[in-house]
Amino acid sequence: MQVPPNSDLTLGMTCVDKATPGRCIWRMRADERFANPAGIMQGGFIGAFADSSMGAAAVTYVRDRRVFCSNAEMKISFLAAVPPGADLTCTAEVVSGGRRVAFVEASVTARVDGQEGERLVARATSTYVYKERD
Repeated sequence: MQVPPNSDLTLGMTCVDKATPGRCIWRMRADERFANPAGIMQGGFIGAFADSSMGAAAVTYVRDRRVFCSNAEMKISFLAAVPPGADLTCTAEVVSGGRRVAFVEASVTARVDGQEGERLVARATSTYVYKERD
């Protein structure tokens, strides 16, 4: 198993906090390669950012267990356009979890040069299924 996975490397994702089990904070820059024809970040890349962040939160939730974690379903709402160059932060947290599944929520915010503060640009929820690994 490769850690970090190629998808995270391609997106330029960096984990900045995983100190609390079940909660992770990740960052990435909205690369112009991921812009759609309208010149804003294509939603699938924001979805992949949220999915990777939520999956990491689900894995940290189980603490000392060695598991694989699979996304069973995901919903994302896009709340604002993200221009290339924006700095994105995804905060993901397990809302409810057990031995076999975890329900996770995430917020994606963007900081854009020339604008004050961060803006909420997406919210996502997902259910992850655990499988024990050797």
